[in-house]
Amino acid sequence: MSQASYRFPKTSIPWQTRVCPAAALLRRFSICKSTATTSPTSPLVINGTGALQLQTMEGSKRREFLVEKSAEKLRTSKEKLKLIDHIQRLGIDYYFEDMIDAILQLECFAFSPQEDLFTTALRFRLLRQAGFHITTDVLLKFKGKDGKFEESLSEGMEGLVSLYEAANMGAQGEKILDEAMEFAVPRLQALEVPRHLRMGRLEARRFIDEYGKQSEHDRDLLELAILEYNHVQAQHQAELTEITRWWKQLGLVDKLGFGRDRPLECFLWTVGLLPHPKYSTCRIESAKTIAILLVIDDIFDTYGKMDHLILFTNAIQRWDLEAMETLPEYMKICYMALYNTINEICYTVLKDTGRTVLPYLKAAWIDMIEGFMVEAKWFNGGNAPNLEEYIENGVSTAGAYMALVHLFFLIGEGVTDQNASLLRQKPYPKLFSTAGRILRLWDDLGTAKGVAMPALFQNVIHTERGEVSPECTGSRAPHYGCYLHSIK
Repeated sequence: MSQASYRFPKTSIPWQTRVCPAAALLRRFSICKSTATTSPTSPLVINGTGALQLQTMEGSKRREFLVEKSAEKLRTSKEKLKLIDHIQRLGIDYYFEDMIDAILQLECFAFSPQEDLFTTALRFRLLRQAGFHITTDVLLKFKGKDGKFEESLSEGMEGLVSLYEAANMGAQGEKILDEAMEFAVPRLQALEVPRHLRMGRLEARRFIDEYGKQSEHDRDLLELAILEYNHVQAQHQAELTEITRWWKQLGLVDKLGFGRDRPLECFLWTVGLLPHPKYSTCRIESAKTIAILLVIDDIFDTYGKMDHLILFTNAIQRWDLEAMETLPEYMKICYMALYNTINEICYTVLKDTGRTVLPYLKAAWIDMIEGFMVEAKWFNGGNAPNLEEYIENGVSTAGAYMALVHLFFLIGEGVTDQNASLLRQKPYPKLFSTAGRILRLWDDLGTAKGVAMPALFQNVIHTERGEVSPECTGSRAPHYGCYLHSIK
Protein backbone atom coordinates (compact mmCIF):
# COMPACT_ATOMS: atom_id res chain seq x y z
CA MET A 1 0.00 0.00 0.00
CA SER A 2 1.42 3.36 -0.97
CA GLN A 3 2.18 5.89 1.68
CA ALA A 4 0.33 8.56 -0.24
CA SER A 5 -2.95 6.68 -0.05
CA TYR A 6 -2.72 6.06 3.68
CA ARG A 7 -4.25 8.36 6.27
CA PHE A 8 -4.66 8.21 9.99
CA PRO A 9 -8.18 9.03 11.22
CA LYS A 10 -9.09 11.71 13.70
CA THR A 11 -9.87 9.04 16.24
CA SER A 12 -6.27 7.88 16.56
CA ILE A 13 -5.15 8.78 20.05
CA PRO A 14 -2.87 11.86 19.91
CA TRP A 15 -0.70 12.72 22.87
CA GLN A 16 -1.61 16.37 22.66
CA THR A 17 -5.26 15.63 23.47
CA ARG A 18 -4.45 13.60 26.59
CA VAL A 19 -5.75 14.94 29.85
CA CYS A 20 -3.14 13.14 31.92
CA PRO A 21 -0.10 14.98 33.36
CA ALA A 22 2.21 12.65 31.47
CA ALA A 23 1.11 14.05 28.11
CA ALA A 24 3.80 16.65 27.66
CA LEU A 25 6.55 14.34 28.82
CA LEU A 26 5.52 11.51 26.48
CA ARG A 27 4.48 13.50 23.42
CA ARG A 28 7.71 12.85 21.59
CA PHE A 29 6.83 9.15 21.34
CA SER A 30 3.57 9.71 19.48
CA ILE A 31 3.04 7.55 16.38
CA CYS A 32 -0.13 9.26 15.22
CA LYS A 33 -1.04 12.91 15.01
CA SER A 34 -4.39 14.51 15.66
CA THR A 35 -5.30 15.39 12.09
CA ALA A 36 -6.72 13.01 9.52
CA THR A 37 -4.33 14.18 6.81
CA THR A 38 -1.13 13.32 8.61
CA SER A 39 0.91 10.49 7.09
CA PRO A 40 3.14 8.11 9.03
CA THR A 41 6.79 9.00 9.30
CA SER A 42 7.92 5.90 7.42
CA PRO A 43 6.43 3.40 4.95
CA LEU A 44 3.94 0.77 6.01
CA VAL A 45 4.26 -2.74 4.66
CA ILE A 46 2.44 -6.03 5.09
CA ASN A 47 4.56 -9.08 5.68
CA GLY A 48 3.95 -12.60 4.44
CA THR A 49 1.43 -13.41 7.17
CA GLY A 50 -0.57 -10.25 6.58
CA ALA A 51 0.46 -8.55 9.82
CA LEU A 52 1.27 -4.87 9.57
CA GLN A 53 4.70 -3.66 10.76
CA LEU A 54 5.28 -0.03 11.63
CA GLN A 55 8.78 0.62 10.37
CA THR A 56 9.49 3.30 12.94
CA MET A 57 12.46 2.04 14.90
CA GLU A 58 12.00 4.51 17.71
CA GLY A 59 8.36 3.56 18.24
CA SER A 60 9.06 -0.16 18.03
CA LYS A 61 11.98 0.00 20.48
CA ARG A 62 9.96 2.21 22.79
CA ARG A 63 7.14 -0.35 22.91
CA GLU A 64 9.61 -3.13 23.69
CA PHE A 65 11.08 -1.06 26.51
CA LEU A 66 7.64 -0.29 27.95
CA VAL A 67 6.59 -3.94 27.75
CA GLU A 68 9.66 -5.01 29.72
CA LYS A 69 9.12 -2.25 32.26
CA SER A 70 5.44 -3.09 32.69
CA ALA A 71 6.23 -6.80 33.00
CA GLU A 72 8.59 -6.03 35.87
CA LYS A 73 5.88 -3.98 37.58
CA LEU A 74 3.44 -6.85 37.18
CA ARG A 75 5.96 -9.22 38.76
CA THR A 76 6.51 -7.01 41.80
CA SER A 77 3.11 -5.34 42.22
CA LYS A 78 1.20 -5.83 45.46
CA GLU A 79 -2.05 -5.23 43.55
CA LYS A 80 -1.59 -7.75 40.77
CA LEU A 81 -5.30 -8.36 40.19
CA LYS A 82 -6.07 -4.70 39.69
CA LEU A 83 -3.07 -4.31 37.39
CA ILE A 84 -4.14 -7.33 35.32
CA ASP A 85 -7.62 -5.85 35.00
CA HIS A 86 -6.16 -2.55 33.78
CA ILE A 87 -3.84 -4.30 31.32
CA GLN A 88 -6.73 -6.30 29.87
CA ARG A 89 -9.03 -3.30 29.54
CA LEU A 90 -6.27 -1.25 27.90
CA GLY A 91 -6.01 -3.90 25.19
CA ILE A 92 -2.37 -4.89 25.76
CA ASP A 93 -2.80 -8.16 27.66
CA TYR A 94 -1.39 -10.30 24.82
CA TYR A 95 2.07 -8.99 25.70
CA PHE A 96 1.77 -10.59 29.16
CA GLU A 97 -0.28 -13.74 28.47
CA ASP A 98 2.08 -16.26 30.08
CA MET A 99 2.75 -14.07 33.09
CA ILE A 100 -0.94 -13.35 33.66
CA ASP A 101 -1.78 -17.05 33.37
CA ALA A 102 0.90 -17.95 35.92
CA ILE A 103 -0.35 -15.31 38.35
CA LEU A 104 -3.97 -16.40 38.02
CA GLN A 105 -3.07 -20.02 38.69
CA LEU A 106 -1.68 -18.93 42.05
CA GLU A 107 -4.66 -16.67 42.68
CA CYS A 108 -6.97 -19.69 42.65
CA PHE A 109 -5.81 -20.39 46.20
CA ALA A 110 -5.59 -16.80 47.42
CA PHE A 111 -9.19 -16.22 48.55
CA SER A 112 -9.27 -15.04 52.15
CA PRO A 113 -12.07 -14.45 54.69
CA GLN A 114 -10.59 -11.01 55.40
CA GLU A 115 -10.78 -9.74 51.81
CA ASP A 116 -13.16 -7.00 50.83
CA LEU A 117 -15.92 -7.36 48.23
CA PHE A 118 -14.00 -5.60 45.46
CA THR A 119 -10.95 -7.89 45.64
CA THR A 120 -12.91 -11.10 46.02
CA ALA A 121 -15.30 -10.32 43.17
CA LEU A 122 -12.46 -9.11 40.93
CA ARG A 123 -10.44 -12.28 41.51
CA PHE A 124 -13.53 -14.42 40.89
CA ARG A 125 -14.26 -12.64 37.58
CA LEU A 126 -10.69 -12.72 36.28
CA LEU A 127 -10.36 -16.42 37.08
CA ARG A 128 -13.70 -17.31 35.52
CA GLN A 129 -12.83 -15.32 32.39
CA ALA A 130 -9.54 -17.22 32.14
CA GLY A 131 -11.37 -20.56 32.26
CA PHE A 132 -10.76 -21.52 35.90
CA HIS A 133 -13.74 -23.13 37.60
CA ILE A 134 -14.03 -21.19 40.83
CA THR A 135 -16.79 -22.06 43.27
CA THR A 136 -19.36 -19.37 44.06
CA ASP A 137 -18.95 -20.21 47.75
CA VAL A 138 -16.24 -17.53 47.93
CA LEU A 139 -19.09 -14.98 47.97
CA LEU A 140 -20.98 -16.53 50.88
CA LYS A 141 -19.04 -14.46 53.43
CA PHE A 142 -20.80 -11.34 52.17
CA LYS A 143 -24.21 -12.66 53.20
CA GLY A 144 -25.85 -11.98 56.53
CA LYS A 145 -27.66 -14.36 58.86
CA ASP A 146 -30.82 -13.91 56.81
CA GLY A 147 -29.09 -15.43 53.79
CA LYS A 148 -29.09 -12.15 51.87
CA PHE A 149 -26.22 -9.93 50.79
CA GLU A 150 -25.50 -7.41 53.53
CA GLU A 151 -26.95 -3.97 52.84
CA SER A 152 -23.69 -2.31 53.91
CA LEU A 153 -22.08 -3.59 50.70
CA SER A 154 -24.05 -1.02 48.71
CA GLU A 155 -22.05 1.79 50.33
CA GLY A 156 -18.94 0.99 48.29
CA MET A 157 -19.59 1.64 44.61
CA GLU A 158 -16.32 0.04 43.47
CA GLY A 159 -17.15 -3.21 45.24
CA LEU A 160 -20.74 -3.16 44.00
CA VAL A 161 -19.64 -2.78 40.37
CA SER A 162 -17.12 -5.57 40.89
CA LEU A 163 -19.89 -7.81 42.24
CA TYR A 164 -22.08 -7.00 39.23
CA GLU A 165 -19.26 -7.92 36.85
CA ALA A 166 -18.63 -11.16 38.75
CA ALA A 167 -22.33 -12.06 38.71
CA ASN A 168 -22.31 -11.84 34.91
CA MET A 169 -19.84 -14.73 34.82
CA GLY A 170 -22.43 -17.14 36.18
CA ALA A 171 -23.74 -20.34 34.65
CA GLN A 172 -27.26 -21.69 34.77
CA GLY A 173 -28.24 -22.84 38.24
CA GLU A 174 -25.66 -20.79 40.18
CA LYS A 175 -28.12 -19.31 42.63
CA ILE A 176 -25.60 -17.15 44.51
CA LEU A 177 -24.68 -15.26 41.34
CA ASP A 178 -28.35 -14.77 40.49
CA GLU A 179 -28.84 -13.28 43.95
CA ALA A 180 -25.72 -11.14 43.50
CA MET A 181 -27.17 -9.75 40.28
CA GLU A 182 -30.52 -9.02 41.95
CA PHE A 183 -28.68 -7.23 44.75
CA ALA A 184 -26.32 -5.17 42.59
CA VAL A 185 -28.55 -4.05 39.71
CA PRO A 186 -31.08 -1.91 41.66
CA ARG A 187 -28.27 -0.21 43.59
CA LEU A 188 -26.22 0.84 40.58
CA GLN A 189 -27.24 4.18 39.11
CA ALA A 190 -26.16 3.40 35.55
CA LEU A 191 -25.57 -0.12 34.29
CA GLU A 192 -23.06 -0.75 31.56
CA VAL A 193 -22.61 -3.76 29.29
CA PRO A 194 -20.58 -6.30 31.31
CA ARG A 195 -16.89 -5.99 30.46
CA HIS A 196 -16.52 -9.51 29.11
CA LEU A 197 -19.23 -8.77 26.52
CA ARG A 198 -17.64 -5.57 25.24
CA MET A 199 -15.73 -5.41 21.98
CA GLY A 200 -12.05 -5.35 22.91
CA ARG A 201 -10.95 -2.48 20.67
CA LEU A 202 -13.85 -0.28 21.72
CA GLU A 203 -13.19 -0.95 25.38
CA ALA A 204 -9.49 -0.16 24.92
CA ARG A 205 -10.28 3.19 23.28
CA ARG A 206 -12.78 4.11 25.98
CA PHE A 207 -10.69 2.94 28.92
CA ILE A 208 -7.53 4.69 27.74
CA ASP A 209 -9.35 7.99 28.23
CA GLU A 210 -10.80 6.91 31.56
CA TYR A 211 -7.50 5.52 32.85
CA GLY A 212 -5.59 8.65 31.87
CA LYS A 213 -7.85 10.74 34.10
CA GLN A 214 -7.18 8.61 37.16
CA SER A 215 -4.79 10.38 39.51
CA GLU A 216 -2.84 7.20 40.26
CA HIS A 217 -2.52 5.86 36.74
CA ASP A 218 0.75 4.27 35.62
CA ARG A 219 2.32 6.55 33.03
CA ASP A 220 4.34 3.78 31.39
CA LEU A 221 1.29 1.57 31.07
CA LEU A 222 -0.73 4.44 29.61
CA GLU A 223 1.97 5.27 27.08
CA LEU A 224 2.23 1.63 26.02
CA ALA A 225 -1.55 1.43 25.61
CA ILE A 226 -1.68 4.53 23.41
CA LEU A 227 1.25 3.42 21.25
CA GLU A 228 -0.27 -0.02 20.87
CA TYR A 229 -3.76 1.28 20.11
CA ASN A 230 -2.46 3.47 17.29
CA HIS A 231 -0.27 0.64 16.01
CA VAL A 232 -3.17 -1.84 15.93
CA GLN A 233 -5.53 0.70 14.43
CA ALA A 234 -3.05 1.29 11.61
CA GLN A 235 -2.97 -2.48 11.07
CA HIS A 236 -6.78 -2.58 10.89
CA GLN A 237 -6.75 0.26 8.37
CA ALA A 238 -4.39 -1.70 6.13
CA GLU A 239 -6.54 -4.83 6.45
CA LEU A 240 -9.67 -2.86 5.62
CA THR A 241 -7.95 -1.38 2.58
CA GLU A 242 -7.15 -4.89 1.35
CA ILE A 243 -10.72 -6.09 1.90
CA THR A 244 -12.19 -3.04 0.17
CA ARG A 245 -9.90 -3.53 -2.83
CA TRP A 246 -10.85 -7.21 -3.05
CA TRP A 247 -14.58 -6.45 -2.82
CA LYS A 248 -14.43 -3.83 -5.54
CA GLN A 249 -12.46 -6.14 -7.83
CA LEU A 250 -14.96 -8.93 -7.13
CA GLY A 251 -17.77 -6.62 -8.27
CA LEU A 252 -20.40 -8.98 -6.88
CA VAL A 253 -23.05 -6.48 -5.79
CA ASP A 254 -22.38 -4.21 -8.77
CA LYS A 255 -22.89 -7.07 -11.22
CA LEU A 256 -25.92 -8.52 -9.48
CA GLY A 257 -27.70 -5.24 -8.80
CA PHE A 258 -28.96 -6.50 -5.44
CA GLY A 259 -27.57 -7.98 -2.24
CA ARG A 260 -26.07 -6.52 0.89
CA ASP A 261 -22.93 -4.47 0.31
CA ARG A 262 -21.40 -5.05 3.76
CA PRO A 263 -17.66 -5.79 3.65
CA LEU A 264 -16.92 -3.13 6.28
CA GLU A 265 -19.38 -4.54 8.79
CA CYS A 266 -18.08 -8.04 8.08
CA PHE A 267 -14.56 -6.90 8.87
CA LEU A 268 -15.71 -5.23 12.09
CA TRP A 269 -17.23 -8.54 13.17
CA THR A 270 -13.85 -10.22 12.75
CA VAL A 271 -12.13 -7.46 14.75
CA GLY A 272 -14.49 -8.17 17.62
CA LEU A 273 -13.95 -11.90 17.36
CA LEU A 274 -10.18 -11.86 16.80
CA PRO A 275 -8.67 -8.72 18.37
CA HIS A 276 -5.11 -10.06 18.66
CA PRO A 277 -2.86 -8.39 16.03
CA LYS A 278 -1.37 -11.75 14.99
CA TYR A 279 -4.68 -12.85 13.44
CA SER A 280 -4.52 -10.43 10.52
CA THR A 281 -4.90 -13.06 7.81
CA CYS A 282 -7.76 -14.70 9.71
CA ARG A 283 -9.66 -11.39 9.90
CA ILE A 284 -9.20 -10.64 6.21
CA GLU A 285 -10.18 -14.08 4.92
CA SER A 286 -13.10 -14.43 7.34
CA ALA A 287 -14.50 -11.05 6.32
CA LYS A 288 -14.42 -12.18 2.69
CA THR A 289 -16.43 -15.33 3.36
CA ILE A 290 -19.05 -13.51 5.44
CA ALA A 291 -19.47 -10.77 2.81
CA ILE A 292 -20.19 -13.42 0.15
CA LEU A 293 -22.46 -15.30 2.55
CA LEU A 294 -24.67 -12.23 2.99
CA VAL A 295 -25.21 -11.96 -0.77
CA ILE A 296 -26.07 -15.67 -1.07
CA ASP A 297 -28.44 -15.30 1.86
CA ASP A 298 -30.20 -12.47 -0.01
CA ILE A 299 -30.54 -14.68 -3.08
CA PHE A 300 -32.36 -17.33 -1.03
CA ASP A 301 -34.39 -14.89 1.06
CA THR A 302 -35.58 -12.31 -1.44
CA TYR A 303 -34.39 -12.66 -5.03
CA GLY A 304 -34.02 -16.24 -6.21
CA LYS A 305 -36.86 -18.23 -7.76
CA MET A 306 -37.48 -21.68 -6.35
CA ASP A 307 -36.30 -23.55 -9.45
CA HIS A 308 -33.16 -21.40 -9.56
CA LEU A 309 -32.46 -22.09 -5.88
CA ILE A 310 -32.64 -25.83 -6.53
CA LEU A 311 -30.14 -25.49 -9.38
CA PHE A 312 -27.80 -23.39 -7.20
CA THR A 313 -27.96 -25.90 -4.35
CA ASN A 314 -27.16 -28.76 -6.72
CA ALA A 315 -24.22 -26.82 -8.18
CA ILE A 316 -22.81 -26.14 -4.70
CA GLN A 317 -23.14 -29.82 -3.83
CA ARG A 318 -21.13 -30.75 -6.92
CA TRP A 319 -18.53 -28.00 -6.33
CA ASP A 320 -17.07 -27.91 -9.84
CA LEU A 321 -17.06 -25.35 -12.63
CA GLU A 322 -19.08 -27.52 -15.00
CA ALA A 323 -22.00 -27.36 -12.59
CA MET A 324 -22.03 -23.60 -13.00
CA GLU A 325 -23.20 -23.89 -16.61
CA THR A 326 -26.71 -24.90 -15.51
CA LEU A 327 -27.21 -21.68 -13.54
CA PRO A 328 -28.89 -18.42 -14.58
CA GLU A 329 -26.46 -15.58 -15.25
CA TYR A 330 -26.75 -13.81 -11.90
CA MET A 331 -26.07 -17.05 -10.04
CA LYS A 332 -23.01 -17.85 -12.15
CA ILE A 333 -21.33 -14.67 -10.89
CA CYS A 334 -22.10 -15.50 -7.27
CA TYR A 335 -21.05 -19.14 -7.69
CA MET A 336 -17.74 -18.16 -9.27
CA ALA A 337 -17.02 -15.59 -6.55
CA LEU A 338 -17.58 -18.19 -3.83
CA TYR A 339 -15.68 -20.94 -5.67
CA ASN A 340 -12.60 -18.79 -6.25
CA THR A 341 -12.56 -17.23 -2.78
CA ILE A 342 -12.78 -20.55 -0.93
CA ASN A 343 -10.12 -22.13 -3.15
CA GLU A 344 -7.83 -19.16 -2.48
CA ILE A 345 -8.33 -19.60 1.26
CA CYS A 346 -7.48 -23.28 0.90
CA TYR A 347 -4.28 -22.33 -0.91
CA THR A 348 -3.38 -19.90 1.89
CA VAL A 349 -3.84 -22.61 4.52
CA LEU A 350 -1.90 -25.16 2.44
CA LYS A 351 0.95 -22.70 1.98
CA ASP A 352 1.10 -21.79 5.67
CA THR A 353 0.42 -25.15 7.32
CA GLY A 354 0.78 -27.83 4.64
CA ARG A 355 -2.76 -29.02 5.34
CA THR A 356 -5.35 -29.68 2.60
CA VAL A 357 -8.64 -28.24 3.86
CA LEU A 358 -10.89 -27.96 0.79
CA PRO A 359 -12.99 -31.01 1.79
CA TYR A 360 -13.77 -29.39 5.16
CA LEU A 361 -14.56 -25.89 3.88
CA LYS A 362 -16.56 -27.27 0.97
CA ALA A 363 -18.60 -29.46 3.33
CA ALA A 364 -19.37 -26.48 5.57
CA TRP A 365 -20.69 -24.44 2.64
CA ILE A 366 -22.71 -27.34 1.24
CA ASP A 367 -24.29 -27.90 4.64
CA MET A 368 -25.19 -24.22 4.95
CA ILE A 369 -26.65 -23.93 1.44
CA GLU A 370 -28.70 -27.06 2.03
CA GLY A 371 -30.03 -25.37 5.17
CA PHE A 372 -30.99 -22.31 3.11
CA MET A 373 -32.84 -24.65 0.75
CA VAL A 374 -34.78 -26.16 3.66
CA GLU A 375 -35.86 -22.69 4.76
CA ALA A 376 -36.86 -21.80 1.19
CA LYS A 377 -39.10 -24.87 1.03
CA TRP A 378 -40.67 -23.99 4.37
CA PHE A 379 -41.45 -20.51 3.14
CA ASN A 380 -42.78 -21.68 -0.23
CA GLY A 381 -45.57 -23.85 1.13
CA GLY A 382 -43.76 -26.68 2.83
CA ASN A 383 -44.55 -27.99 6.29
CA ALA A 384 -44.00 -25.29 8.91
CA PRO A 385 -41.21 -26.18 11.34
CA ASN A 386 -41.53 -26.31 15.08
CA LEU A 387 -39.09 -24.31 17.19
CA GLU A 388 -36.53 -27.07 17.60
CA GLU A 389 -36.50 -27.86 13.87
CA TYR A 390 -36.10 -24.19 13.05
CA ILE A 391 -33.23 -23.67 15.48
CA GLU A 392 -31.49 -26.92 14.52
CA ASN A 393 -31.51 -25.92 10.86
CA GLY A 394 -30.48 -22.42 11.94
CA VAL A 395 -27.22 -23.76 13.38
CA SER A 396 -26.11 -24.09 9.76
CA THR A 397 -27.89 -21.12 8.19
CA ALA A 398 -26.69 -18.60 10.80
CA GLY A 399 -23.19 -18.97 9.34
CA ALA A 400 -21.50 -19.54 12.68
CA TYR A 401 -20.51 -23.12 11.88
CA MET A 402 -19.13 -22.15 8.48
CA ALA A 403 -17.15 -19.26 9.97
CA LEU A 404 -15.75 -21.35 12.82
CA VAL A 405 -14.62 -24.14 10.48
CA HIS A 406 -12.73 -21.59 8.37
CA LEU A 407 -11.18 -20.00 11.46
CA PHE A 408 -10.22 -23.40 12.86
CA PHE A 409 -7.92 -23.98 9.90
CA LEU A 410 -6.86 -20.37 9.32
CA ILE A 411 -5.67 -20.03 12.92
CA GLY A 412 -4.17 -23.50 12.67
CA GLU A 413 -3.25 -23.88 16.34
CA GLY A 414 -3.71 -27.38 17.72
CA VAL A 415 -5.19 -28.82 14.51
CA THR A 416 -4.81 -32.59 14.20
CA ASP A 417 -6.25 -35.19 11.83
CA GLN A 418 -8.33 -36.48 14.74
CA ASN A 419 -10.02 -33.21 15.74
CA ALA A 420 -10.33 -32.09 12.11
CA SER A 421 -12.31 -35.23 11.30
CA LEU A 422 -14.99 -34.14 13.78
CA LEU A 423 -15.87 -31.26 11.48
CA ARG A 424 -17.10 -33.51 8.67
CA GLN A 425 -19.72 -35.38 10.62
CA LYS A 426 -22.93 -34.67 12.49
CA PRO A 427 -23.79 -33.83 15.14
CA TYR A 428 -21.35 -30.94 15.10
CA PRO A 429 -18.94 -30.52 18.01
CA LYS A 430 -20.97 -28.99 20.84
CA LEU A 431 -18.93 -25.78 20.91
CA PHE A 432 -19.75 -25.16 17.24
CA SER A 433 -23.42 -26.12 17.42
CA THR A 434 -24.03 -24.04 20.55
CA ALA A 435 -22.39 -21.02 18.91
CA GLY A 436 -24.67 -21.56 15.91
CA ARG A 437 -27.78 -21.66 18.08
CA ILE A 438 -26.82 -18.49 19.93
CA LEU A 439 -26.09 -16.60 16.72
CA ARG A 440 -29.32 -17.82 15.09
CA LEU A 441 -31.43 -16.59 18.01
CA TRP A 442 -29.48 -13.36 18.43
CA ASP A 443 -29.77 -12.59 14.74
CA ASP A 444 -33.51 -13.25 14.80
CA LEU A 445 -33.97 -11.02 17.84
CA GLY A 446 -32.55 -8.10 15.88
CA THR A 447 -34.29 -8.96 12.62
CA ALA A 448 -37.70 -9.42 14.23
CA LYS A 449 -37.81 -5.74 15.22
CA GLY A 450 -35.61 -4.18 12.55
CA VAL A 451 -36.86 -5.72 9.28
CA ALA A 452 -40.08 -7.25 8.03
CA MET A 453 -39.61 -11.03 8.34
CA PRO A 454 -41.43 -13.73 6.39
CA ALA A 455 -44.69 -14.64 8.14
CA LEU A 456 -43.51 -18.21 8.72
CA PHE A 457 -40.51 -17.16 10.79
CA GLN A 458 -42.45 -14.42 12.59
CA ASN A 459 -44.77 -17.18 13.72
CA VAL A 460 -41.92 -19.44 14.86
CA ILE A 461 -40.14 -16.71 16.79
CA HIS A 462 -43.06 -14.84 18.37
CA THR A 463 -45.47 -17.70 19.00
CA GLU A 464 -43.01 -20.13 20.55
CA ARG A 465 -40.61 -17.75 22.27
CA GLY A 466 -42.75 -14.74 23.08
CA GLU A 467 -42.21 -11.11 22.13
CA VAL A 468 -38.69 -9.79 21.71
CA SER A 469 -37.26 -7.58 24.44
CA PRO A 470 -36.69 -4.05 23.07
CA GLU A 471 -33.25 -3.81 24.68
CA CYS A 472 -32.04 -6.67 22.49
CA THR A 473 -32.77 -5.05 19.14
CA GLY A 474 -29.48 -3.41 18.29
CA SER A 475 -29.48 -0.53 20.75
CA ARG A 476 -25.68 -0.81 21.05
CA ALA A 477 -25.13 -0.66 17.31
CA PRO A 478 -23.99 3.01 17.34
CA HIS A 479 -21.04 2.11 19.55
CA TYR A 480 -19.78 -0.43 17.02
CA GLY A 481 -20.35 2.08 14.23
CA CYS A 482 -17.97 4.49 15.95
CA TYR A 483 -15.05 2.10 15.69
CA LEU A 484 -15.88 1.21 12.11
CA HIS A 485 -15.88 4.89 11.22
CA SER A 486 -12.52 5.35 12.94
CA ILE A 487 -10.72 2.76 10.79
CA LYS A 488 -12.25 3.69 7.44
